[in-house]
Parts: sequence; C-alpha cells; structure tokens
Amino acid sequence: MVSSTPSLRISCLIGIATVSNAFQPPSSHHTLHRTTLTRKSHLSNTASDVEEFIAANYPSCSNLLSKNGDSMKAIVKADVGFTIFAPNEAAFIDLGEKKLDQLGDVRNDEVTEKIASYHVILEPVTADELFNSGGVVTEGGEVPAERSISGGFFGVGGKEDGGVTLNGAKVVQSFQFADATITGIVHEVDAFVSPSIMW
Repeated sequence: MVSSTPSLRISCLIGIATVSNAFQPPSSHHTLHRTTLTRKSHLSNTASDVEEFIAANYPSCSNLLSKNGDSMKAIVKADVGFTIFAPNEAAFIDLGEKKLDQLGDVRNDEVTEKIASYHVILEPVTADELFNSGGVVTEGGEVPAERSISGGFFGVGGKEDGGVTLNGAKVVQSFQFADATITGIVHEVDAFVSPSIMW
C-alpha cells in the first residue's frame, strides 16, 4: 500500500492537468467563431422575417414559441428589437419522448408557455453582449450566462473556447435581422435555456 502524501497528491494533479492538455485541440481551434448573419429586411416588419426564418430552420422551436401568444405579441410590438434563443432540432430530440409528449400535452400549456418565455428577450442582445454579460433577463426570468469551456479532464485543464452558455445551453450561431428601426437577433442554442426545474 502506497502512502498518500500531500506532495504526491499535488504531483498527481499536475500530471493529470499535463496529460489533459495533451488532448487539447490546437490553439487555433480554441476560439469559437460566432457566425452572425445580418439580413437587411426589405419588409417593414422584422418580426415577420424572423418568424419565417425560425419556422423554416427551427420548426420545433417555432411550434414552442407559438404556444406563448403573449411573448409573440410583445415581439411584434417591440420598440427597438428582440432576441430569441432557438433550440435546434437536436435539442428537442435530446429531451426524449416523455418530455416531448409533455410539451405537446394541452394539460401542460401553462408550463409550456413559461418554458417558451425563457427563450425571448424584448431587446436585441448580440453574441458579444452575451459573452460579456454574466446573465440575461428573459420574459420568463433571469438566465445565467457563462463563458463555455472545452477540453480538460474531469474539469481540470479546460480552457475558454470563445463561446457562451445560457443555463448550460451553448450558443451555436447567431443571426441578425434589421430594418430601419428594429433589430431582431436569433441565437441557435443546443439545449433549452429554461431552468430544468420546469420539468
């Protein structure tokens, strides 16, 4: 039996951190490239453009947002703009059949509306603003924002990758729509930003 001294434990931790760094991708891959697509709207209603974009690219999210009429009405009436966190199709699949059934069950409409409200902010918030925030206040409530970390071994040796997570949901890419007065921003996320306690 080997005795465990403090210096031996520290050496082991340093060794683990060194080994985990060997599995890090090259440094040029540490920065997550935020894709921001700016589309100047020729229509007077940026909200309509965003609604069509989400319906075409994130149909499950479009269905979720349609369950919260109040948020959708507020988006249309927003003075300066809005932000939508759109869970991608993989996020809905990851929920599993039971939770998907709960979202579709009319008996759970109140909870589904609340979940949808966590994915809407009634002002434009860019990816850079999210990255530097620490949290945002959505229509559903406050959502913590953190810089995402990749690599490492059991939480040791990981490095910031230039991305941001909201309640654990990572922003994959961002799209910006604008007309003369309104800016609408859609952030694709790989999970739901609503608190897991909602389930």
